[in-house]
Amino acid sequence: MSLHVVAGRGATGSATALLLAEAGEEVRLVSRGGGGPEHPSIERIAADVTDADGLTDIVKGAATLFGCAAPAYHLWPAEFPPLHAALLTAAERTGAGYVMLGNLYGYGPGHELITEDSPLNAAGPKGRTRARMWEEALAAHEAGRVRVTEVRAGQFVGPGAASVFTLMVQPRVLAGELALVAGHVDTPHPYSSIADVARALVAVSRDERAWGRAWHAPMNEISVRDLAVRLAVLAGAPEPRVEQMSDRELALLGLTAPIWAELEETLYMSDESFRVDSTRSGRTFSLAPTPVEETLRRTLAELEARRPV
Repeated sequence: MSLHVVAGRGATGSATALLLAEAGEEVRLVSRGGGGPEHPSIERIAADVTDADGLTDIVKGAATLFGCAAPAYHLWPAEFPPLHAALLTAAERTGAGYVMLGNLYGYGPGHELITEDSPLNAAGPKGRTRARMWEEALAAHEAGRVRVTEVRAGQFVGPGAASVFTLMVQPRVLAGELALVAGHVDTPHPYSSIADVARALVAVSRDERAWGRAWHAPMNEISVRDLAVRLAVLAGAPEPRVEQMSDRELALLGLTAPIWAELEETLYMSDESFRVDSTRSGRTFSLAPTPVEETLRRTLAELEARRPV
């Protein structure tokens, strides 16, 4: 039995903590509020993850530190670097392996097919932030100061996921209402289920081949419209109406909350072909994406369980 620390109690952090606990491992789940899933093998700790000294004390004795915490979406450029620096420092001081949860933003546009070897050419602030964090961690690994690896996920779907689809499309489809989406609705896009990302994080943490490089989480490529249709069929909802937002509609939406003003940076991921190859991690760690319908069924079951009696 080993001890592991998971920083961040969001959907992926919670799923990772549960996966480890159910495998007989001891887990410390750290978040500002100290919440998260209840399990006899999960110790929920309230702490500021950006406090490197406090985090170091929590990570002492752990085999692995999973970095699943993230600041508010619109604050990534300002608040992600110090959070990442604290995680990296705690891993260096304690000798824990540092497993980063990443995404695809760092690659930027202009790739015909993205593999883990594709250059990190992002020009936007959130993409460059993601790329720099990995570059700093990799430099520390290559200098022999720490062991690091990263799992890069597509847009999140599944129980508890927070993404453009789950926030803008899913509730509208289930309510039989028109869903307006930023970006093309018929261009395939890479999606990763929360469960698959958690499995990938745990798998790389247990394999010596993983350290010193990044890996893609299992992904399904599907369009927003197709995903909405499959959700509606499973839920018994009306045929979904999904349309692309106009530039004016997107601009007006951006005035309602900071998160929506940030969507423009990554519109290339739906406005052009954005294909991602996740076969390397699949072959290396025996990972495969959960079928889309199964992920949507689990999502509907979780929503039903949360519905007031």
